[in-house]
Amino acid sequence: MRCGILLVTHPGLGNALLQVVRQLLGPAPLPLHCRCLEVDYHGDPLAALPVALDALDALDSGGGVLLLTDLYGASPSNLACRLQSLHQHCRRVSGLNLPMLMRVMNYPHLALDELTRIAADAPTYGAIVDNA
Repeated sequence: MRCGILLVTHPGLGNALLQVVRQLLGPAPLPLHCRCLEVDYHGDPLAALPVALDALDALDSGGGVLLLTDLYGASPSNLACRLQSLHQHCRRVSGLNLPMLMRVMNYPHLALDELTRIAADAPTYGAIVDNA
């Protein structure tokens, strides 16, 4: 059973990342079921809890759900932490970026714990200096 992916981010970020990944991977469906939950800047993140739990249930086909958040300690990350405490089969990784999401999509066959390690080990691809 494949894992699901729930992006829990600030507004605009998660959907933009998913759009880029879809463009890069082509017209076929994404290798892993993925949804995005964007948490309002000024709202109560726990107000999104029922919607987030529904998304977790929809994504978990028995393999669990990997929660990817953008910024550790911010409202989306705190909501993901709460989700993790309520849902037995999910793991959380913060620092979501495009290379991380692309890397995770390349390993749809992995179990949740292995996929979590792959996400956490993803490079951030900082600045590249070309001195040619």
